[in-house]
Amino acid sequence: MTRRRVSNPLALAVLGCLSERPMHPYEISTTLRTRGKEQSIKLNYGSLYSVVESLQKHGLISARETTREGRRPERTVYEITAAGQDEFEDWLAELLSTPVRDYTSLEAGLSLMAAMPPDEVARLLSERAGKLQMEIGALDAMFAYGDEQKLPEIFMVENMFRRAMLTAELEFVRRLADDIRSGHFGGTAVWRRMHELRAEGISFEEMLGDPVAHLGEEARPLVQLPPGKDR
Repeated sequence: MTRRRVSNPLALAVLGCLSERPMHPYEISTTLRTRGKEQSIKLNYGSLYSVVESLQKHGLISARETTREGRRPERTVYEITAAGQDEFEDWLAELLSTPVRDYTSLEAGLSLMAAMPPDEVARLLSERAGKLQMEIGALDAMFAYGDEQKLPEIFMVENMFRRAMLTAELEFVRRLADDIRSGHFGGTAVWRRMHELRAEGISFEEMLGDPVAHLGEEARPLVQLPPGKDR
């Protein structure tokens, strides 16, 4: 992907707001929150000011005027520059057209789940499934409200994507939990035996030193793993 002068996704949202019209930072924050964009882009007021300063430093936005209302502090109104508009359009086009490798917390957990007993992993996955179902329910309530208000899908598209991803994740974790419990998940017998031996005081190091002797023929593939490879 292109190396951006400012790579924080919040910067893209700021450029998007300023591509509509000049605004001061508080107005940008209010606009993003009113539109529900904090559900898709991490937003807090402190980081917003840092992003605005960085965008100005790189010539992507510029100060248009400074205003004051009553006793309130001065507010600087910013506008997008030609370079900023080009950056916004190019960055947005790249996000929409080019898949990237996202390292999710669930994927990290799955990659290391063998360190816990299978029954506990299945329980935790079922717990996650319940939370996913609740989040999907909240989104469905939002969609119902949108239908009542006759909101066009363009205003809900990120939530549509979110629901699709949550639904796929829910299906996956439910199936995985069920397969672990039933033993249909490949390697569960060896995995379970490892933790039974661990409870008896045999270390993973000992087991992996001679996996076939400790765990049976099903563990033979572990012998083929190179030194230092996670097992």
